Amino acid sequence: MSLLNPFNKRPGLNTATILLVENEEQFQQSLANVLVEETAVTVNVRLAKTLPIPTKNDESRPRIDLVVFIINLTLDKSVKSAKASLKYLDPGYFLGKVCFMVTNARQALGCTGRLDAVRQLAVSLHCPLLFAEDQTPEGVTSSARRLLTILKVASGLVPNTTALYLSNLTRCAMPPDIDQPSFD
Repeated sequence: MSLLNPFNKRPGLNTATILLVENEEQFQQSLANVLVEETAVTVNVRLAKTLPIPTKNDESRPRIDLVVFIINLTLDKSVKSAKASLKYLDPGYFLGKVCFMVTNARQALGCTGRLDAVRQLAVSLHCPLLFAEDQTPEGVTSSARRLLTILKVASGLVPNTTALYLSNLTRCAMPPDIDQPSFD
């Protein structure tokens, strides 16, 4: 299994490809159904439980413009799976072509350690962290709209905007620790 590389294939005309990585596949399919309904551009959606993806169909696979790790905060396995999959991405993806999407944040109020772990992961990789409501159709549609905005920029379909620029605007930031001494 090899690294997934963002620059080894040519982009398609008016086409954007997104890879949704979710271990449980609960939210993944409903999100994919909404994403392919986009009419302004052709959106290809690829689904995976974990990375690496098999190399047997590598020639026919389109260039992947955005990788989204969907993390269910109620399951510790989901966080561990996302962390394990990161090592199969080429470092070029971390230039604005990776984001994390968290689901079930309300149900996981008692598990703040998982949320902190995901936030620290997003901060360390300079990636956006999105929160999604996966229980209602409106929540899925809203999440798909946010992903489409990031996908269009990451695939180069928005003039004068690069994925690295958008990543700087939307990346996750951790507040400074209160216990940390101030040097003012």
